[in-house]
Amino acid sequence: MADSDLIKLYSGRILDLAANIPLAGRLDAPMATVRRRSPLCGSTVTVDLDVAQGRITRFAQDVKACALGQASASVLGAVVMGRTLAEVETAGAQLAAMLRDAGPVPQAPFDGWEVLLPARDYRNRHASILLAIEATADAMRAAIQATDAPALSRP
Repeated sequence: MADSDLIKLYSGRILDLAANIPLAGRLDAPMATVRRRSPLCGSTVTVDLDVAQGRITRFAQDVKACALGQASASVLGAVVMGRTLAEVETAGAQLAAMLRDAGPVPQAPFDGWEVLLPARDYRNRHASILLAIEATADAMRAAIQATDAPALSRP
């Protein structure tokens, strides 16, 4: 990777997001905890959350990832509260399509992932970028299943 490519990939906005991850940390006694790891780079994200009436009511994330994974977690943390599983799954699918298939930027409120468009060309970084949203979806499914919650609210 050339120096100019690295500069483009690790823009100031990405580095700012990586340094300021909302809802960072861990929750006491969460309904669900999921840890996801990227075997390619070793990045990990642990998500703790609570769900009520099919929506996220408490959320925390412990992110040990590259700047791209941290930036992705930052975008997620800024908009995750109150989201349904359907919204989280749709956002994850849209983010994956944006990265892997040159799809459009995910719909609002997840459109902040636009900052990661330069990462499309770096497939080895995609898994790290997807960790936070995938862990969140997994944790939501676990919390809903554990409480035997009614059918999920649709956006």
